[in-house]
Amino acid sequence: MFENHFYNESTRRMVSVFGSIFNDMEVVKKDSAGKILQKIKVPLGYAPRTKVLARLNEQTTGPNIALKLPRMSFEISSMEYDPNARVSKHKNYTKVIVGDTLQLNKLGAPAVYKVGFELNLLAASQDEALQILEQILPMFQPEYTVTIKDIPTMDITTDTPIVLESVTMNDDYEGDLVTRRAIVYTLVFGTRIRYYRGLGKSKQILNTEVDFSENVDPTTHKFETLAIVGTTTSDGAGGFKEPYTETINFFDTDV
Repeated sequence: MFENHFYNESTRRMVSVFGSIFNDMEVVKKDSAGKILQKIKVPLGYAPRTKVLARLNEQTTGPNIALKLPRMSFEISSMEYDPNARVSKHKNYTKVIVGDTLQLNKLGAPAVYKVGFELNLLAASQDEALQILEQILPMFQPEYTVTIKDIPTMDITTDTPIVLESVTMNDDYEGDLVTRRAIVYTLVFGTRIRYYRGLGKSKQILNTEVDFSENVDPTTHKFETLAIVGTTTSDGAGGFKEPYTETINFFDTDV
C-alpha cells in the first residue's frame, strides 16, 4: 500500500498561500495632529500563539533582543476529512508525458480535508490591533477565494475559498511591571486541501472496436461494427489533437 514514496507538498502549499495573504500588513504611528510619523510593516510567522506570548514574557537583558509588537502569527488548528466534498473514485486526471506521446501521466481522485487556520494579531495597543484587523475584515465576506496549483506538473488548479469563521479578542494585561501588555485578536478560518496520491502511468488507447448485438438489417441479418482510431499528435496542453477516425463495417452472421 505504501511501497511507492510520493510527496505532493499539498499542506505546505496551502500554508504558503494562506500566509502570503497577510504578508504585507502595515500600521502607522501619528502625532496629535494626525500627521504620519512612521509606517511599520507587521512581521508574520508560522507559530502557535502560546509560543509568541511566552517569548513576550521572557526576561531579556537588552531592548534589541525582546520580541517587538505589533506582529502576527498563524498555524493550522484542525484537520478533518470532508465526506461532503468526496470525489468519485472513477475520476482520473491525465497528461501527455513530454517526449512520449504514447504515454500518459495519470492521477486518481483526491481525498478532500477541511482544514482550520488560526491567525493571531498581537499588538501593544488597541489602535495598532484595530488597524490590522480593519485591513483584513473587508477582504472576507465571509470568504476570500484563492487559486491553488494542486499538482503543478499536471496543471491541476482549484479555486479554493478561505472562509473567515470567527473573531475573538483577548487582553490579559493586569497592570504589573513585569509582564508586557499584548492585545490579541484571534481570527479563525476554514478552507479545504485536496490530497492526491502519487503519479501513475498509462498508455493512450489508439484503437477501439465495438460490435453491436442488434440487427440493423432484418433481411440480411448483418450486424454493425464501429471502429474508432485515435491520434498520437499532442495538442500541447496535455491531451491529443482531434479528430478521431470512425469506421463502420457490416458483416453477415449467416455466413
